[in-house]
Amino acid sequence: MSLKHFHVAFVTICTLFFAGLGAWCLLMDGLPPMFAIMGWLSLACGAAMLVYGVRFLKKVRRLV
Repeated sequence: MSLKHFHVAFVTICTLFFAGLGAWCLLMDGLPPMFAIMGWLSLACGAAMLVYGVRFLKKVRRLV
């Protein structure tokens, strides 16, 4: 596995974990309000990772 493939896999896994944590924090009832903030921040980080992953793929395809 090349470094490029590892990087793409790592970004994909991180994005899925951010989305899962955000969904869990927002969908669970009875949690303190801090979890709602953490959920929204997690979803924002997941969106940022998705944008980063797409930009990385475009950049790598131009180089190789």
